Amino acid sequence: MPKLKAIILVGGPGMRLRPLTEDRPKSVVPVLNLPAIEHTFAYLKQYGVEDIILALNYLPDVIKSYFGDGSRCGVHLTYCLEKEPMGTAGAVKNAAAYLDGSFFVMNGDIFTDLNLTEMLSFHREKKAMATIALTWVDNPSAFGVVETDSNRKVKRFIEKPPLAEATTHWINAGTYILESEMLKYIPPNQHYMFEKGLFPALLEAGEPVYGYPYRGFWLDMGNPGAYYSINIDLMMSKVKSPLIAPFTSDEKGIRCGADVKIHPSAVITPPVLMDRGCFIGKGVHLTGPVVIGRDCRLEDGAVVENAILWDNVIIGADSRLANCIVSSRAVIKAKQEVVNCIVTPANTVPLLR
Repeated sequence: MPKLKAIILVGGPGMRLRPLTEDRPKSVVPVLNLPAIEHTFAYLKQYGVEDIILALNYLPDVIKSYFGDGSRCGVHLTYCLEKEPMGTAGAVKNAAAYLDGSFFVMNGDIFTDLNLTEMLSFHREKKAMATIALTWVDNPSAFGVVETDSNRKVKRFIEKPPLAEATTHWINAGTYILESEMLKYIPPNQHYMFEKGLFPALLEAGEPVYGYPYRGFWLDMGNPGAYYSINIDLMMSKVKSPLIAPFTSDEKGIRCGADVKIHPSAVITPPVLMDRGCFIGKGVHLTGPVVIGRDCRLEDGAVVENAILWDNVIIGADSRLANCIVSSRAVIKAKQEVVNCIVTPANTVPLLR
């Protein structure tokens, strides 16, 4: 693949991912103890895409201070800031000075195993102005569906059709290949969307817009339930990240960072991932998939099953935690039972999946 650029639409706080994003952009919530977007960098890099533009508008300094120029991740990052949210297409227009030829656009909260090399070949074969990755869903009524003809040329877009009226189950998967010539169709300095603005405008102008269908893994990490699922799916090797070797069901499926202290009586059933500085007390039971962040403390007799713990979490003695997300610095008191919940330092709410 020739060297190409990609622009990642990092977006705002992610209202649907709250309360987990009160102090951070959704793109840097930890996925297997690494910022979510770092997995996207590695995904792009494996296809030779190392020149990446980040379209930012919410807490940009959090991302810039962590990643810098991107060299630590083996990529080159350019930051394109928006004073006000510009919308998906508006964010691309805002980055026009950095774009030429063909380039990828990705929503920052999508996890996929889409083969970008094959998609690019399709795009070039069709001589498309825009190619939209499509994924199949059982119920398209919560999404924007994309109708195509037998040649995969897009005919029209239908926003959230009732299931009984849906003419297709192929939806916009949030990954595009665009030609820089299409930038002229995006009005400057205003909020403008791909789905309701640019793509219909391209069709109206007679430009070649194609849909590229694939049936691989696809997940929109737009709500806590989906965030929980991507961590669990990665731990269970239902999808792979270039950053993490697949887990196994034996002792090799238990991975610990530096300075982790585990009492000999603790019982650990893989897959389990622990970051550095954790303390696992006497008689603790961990039943994977479990992800534990930095400097967490699990007191004697604690039981943790199918859970994601961020950094500096304390699980009290003889407490039980199952099917939960626990954000940084949260404390679960001794002898508490917490099931199917999101726990933050401020409150506990149900985890809906």
